[in-house]
Amino acid sequence: MASNGNLQVLNALDGAKTQWYHFTAIIIAGMGFFTDAYDLFCISLVTKMLGRIYYHTPGSPKPGSLPPNVSAAVNGVALVGTLAGQLFFGWLGDKLGRKKVYGITLMLMCVCSIASGLSFGSNPKMVMSTLCFFRFWLGFGIGGDYPLSATIMSEYSNKKTRGGFIAAVFAMQGFGILGGGVFAIILSSIFDAKFKAPSYEVDPIGSTVPEADYVWRIILMVGAVPAILTYYWRTKMPETARYTALVAKNANQAAMDMSKVLQMEIQSEQDKVDKVVEGSNNSFGLFSKEFLRRYGKALLGTTSTWFLLDIAYYSQNLFQKDIFSAIGWIPSAKKMNAIHEVYTIARAQTLIALCSTVPGYWFTVFLIDKMGRFKIQLLGFTMMTIFMFALAFPYNHWIKPGNNIGFVVMYSLTFFFANFGPNATTFVVPAEIFPARLRSTCHGISAASGKLGAIVGAFGFLYLAQNQDPAKADAGYPAGIGVKNALIVLGVINFLGTLCTLLVPESKGKSLEEMSGENEEQQPNAGEV
Repeated sequence: MASNGNLQVLNALDGAKTQWYHFTAIIIAGMGFFTDAYDLFCISLVTKMLGRIYYHTPGSPKPGSLPPNVSAAVNGVALVGTLAGQLFFGWLGDKLGRKKVYGITLMLMCVCSIASGLSFGSNPKMVMSTLCFFRFWLGFGIGGDYPLSATIMSEYSNKKTRGGFIAAVFAMQGFGILGGGVFAIILSSIFDAKFKAPSYEVDPIGSTVPEADYVWRIILMVGAVPAILTYYWRTKMPETARYTALVAKNANQAAMDMSKVLQMEIQSEQDKVDKVVEGSNNSFGLFSKEFLRRYGKALLGTTSTWFLLDIAYYSQNLFQKDIFSAIGWIPSAKKMNAIHEVYTIARAQTLIALCSTVPGYWFTVFLIDKMGRFKIQLLGFTMMTIFMFALAFPYNHWIKPGNNIGFVVMYSLTFFFANFGPNATTFVVPAEIFPARLRSTCHGISAASGKLGAIVGAFGFLYLAQNQDPAKADAGYPAGIGVKNALIVLGVINFLGTLCTLLVPESKGKSLEEMSGENEEQQPNAGEV
């Protein structure tokens, strides 16, 4: 059996019963994801308000909206930062250790959340420029959290419940989206009650009260609170035993750290590590033929599935408000004032999160170690494809009065199966199937591929979903292919995700060393030539 060649400290972790330290690690790592989701998705709540405040056109029958290039920048710049952060901190996590880099990413998130709410300038261009600058660096910090949180949780977990623990960290995203929506509802209700304003069609100027400028700033800044609360605990977490023993080659330190965590006596077996270092054939790098031979197919599977998923997932999530408006679930903008518009968008987003997003995540948490990663991902992509086509082909039926509730139910089910499916599994699997010395880097590459898909989704859908009639397209946008055809495109993308899932290996119930083949590397005669 492969695990026979393993160090005692790693066997102790693999066989450990679920203990308090597991839940502590989930909360510490998960709060980063709460902040990540809150920050990345709350921007979709305030973009319409930013348009009203900074891009009002006197005499226009419709409220001001962000010009296409500004909207794309505000929505997308954090995603670009996230992509860069995933690659950089993923690499750094393997070079310096997970713990050393972990506090840096959280501090960056805290500072930039607050700074983005303090965006300053004497004109709209300056305000948007400073907002985009801080949101890029916010994204950079968020990006680092992906590979580090996943790797730390996978290396701390036992093999029986590892999938559920990693998925639980990621599931905090659901609460982040929910938290962003609930806070926006409360804040906009308070401001709407205190600063009464008529709708835009009654009074175009008076519908946006000066105090509205505080609303979007407060919503963005509150994202820093959960991250600040967990900063101290992140700095106190010991380095993972797998990094210390297998990468830093310090079995003594690994045994000491895990003896405290597991509250049991563990032998260090430093001599075993020293022997492995002498006769090791595991020095190949990321860009070597040996890496390509062993892990190339798996890396292609994790990158392609995450890329395709995020095209569909982010285009749906960032532009929920446009889809809701198109089917009449949110009143037209001119019938509301600026603050009430934030309230209605937040209410719709919160309802979707409560009914489908959050339950989907936790279905994965409870079932991933029973069903396995592969089955859940295949089921999720398949159901997303079916529901997307079911929304797209009879689209003209769904937009008729009285049918919009049915549309929202179907739309919610695509979110449910995204989260009880590839949105969770694409995060879990890359943290389990690569060797310890490249694990954080490979997770970062997989996650960055996903964010590239998110950028395609966020920017592409903005233009794709525009009305085919140029006169009915949003101001400044060319005619698109319409929401119906955009949904068909997303259905095809989900189908491709189903096919690419066939490249991804199953890691249920296996130790990290079994999955990565590191035991074979440690034993030169174990069949590896």
